[in-house]
Amino acid sequence: MGTPTDSTNPQHPPHPLPEPATRAGRDGLAAVLAHPAGAVVALDFDGTLAPIVPDPEQARAHPDAVPALAALAPKLASVAVVTGRPADVAVRHGGFAEVPGLEHLVVLGHYGAERWDAVTNTVTAPEPHPGVAAVRAELPAVLEAAGAAEGAWVEEKGGRAVAVHTRRAPDPQAAFEALRGPLGALAARHGLIVEPGRMVLELRPPGMDKGVALTEYVRETGARAVLYAGDDLGDLPAFAAVEKLRSEGVPGLLVCSGTSEVAELAERADLVVDGPAGVVALLSALASRLG
Repeated sequence: MGTPTDSTNPQHPPHPLPEPATRAGRDGLAAVLAHPAGAVVALDFDGTLAPIVPDPEQARAHPDAVPALAALAPKLASVAVVTGRPADVAVRHGGFAEVPGLEHLVVLGHYGAERWDAVTNTVTAPEPHPGVAAVRAELPAVLEAAGAAEGAWVEEKGGRAVAVHTRRAPDPQAAFEALRGPLGALAARHGLIVEPGRMVLELRPPGMDKGVALTEYVRETGARAVLYAGDDLGDLPAFAAVEKLRSEGVPGLLVCSGTSEVAELAERADLVVDGPAGVVALLSALASRLG
C-alpha cells in the first residue's frame, strides 16, 4: 500500500498519508487535497478523537487532537465534530473553545439536535423531548427487572437523552444483550428510539442521526468534498450519508477509527486507522500536505 508524502519543506519531516483501500476513497482523498477550501472534515468524538474509557465523564480528546485540528481547519471549508454527546460536554472534554485556528469549529451534539459554534461560543438547541424525563424515572426499575443493575451505569445527557453503559458489568456483553429488549420497549412507550453502541444503549428522540446532521451541514457549507471519521454503530448513518453524497457527485472519504468491536464499520470504510492516535496522525498528515 502506497504512502504518498510531502517533501516540499526540507526543514520538517514529511507526514505520510495512508492510501485508502477503495477507488471511491482514493477519489475522496484526492478531492480534499485538490480543493481543500471546498472540503468539510467531520469527526465523531468518543473513540475517534478521544479514547474510549470505562467512565465517559473521564473521556478527553487525544493530546494531539486539538493541535492537529487547529493546523488543518484554516485550510478547509470547515471542520465539524458530530457526536451523540451534548455539544457543551464535547466542547469541554475536547478542549475546543477559544483555540487559535479553531475559530470556526462547529460541534453538532446530540446527533445534530444541538449546535455549538466557536464564533459565538454558544449552544443552540430545541426544547427537550418529554419522553426523556419519563424514561429516566422508570429506568432503575427496568434495570432491576432485567437483572442488569449490577455494574450498569446510567449517563445523563443534558435532558435530551439517557444512556445505559454495560462496560463495568461483570459480563458486559451479556448485560448489553439482556437490556436490548427491555430498553427498546421502554423507549417505544415514550416515543423514543434506542441507539446501540460499544457496550452502551442510548435512549433518545427519533428524527435526527449523524447522517441527517452531516448531510444538512454539507449542504449548508456547499462542500465539494467530505471526509468523515467514526468508530461506532452510531456512525453508520453518517457513512451512509457520505455514500449517498458520492452518488450525487460529491467525493467522500470514509475513515474507521479502528476497533475489533464494530466490524461492520471497518468493512464499509475506505480507510481504517489505529484508533484516535491514527485519526490524529491522518489529520496531521493532511495539514502537512496542504502546506
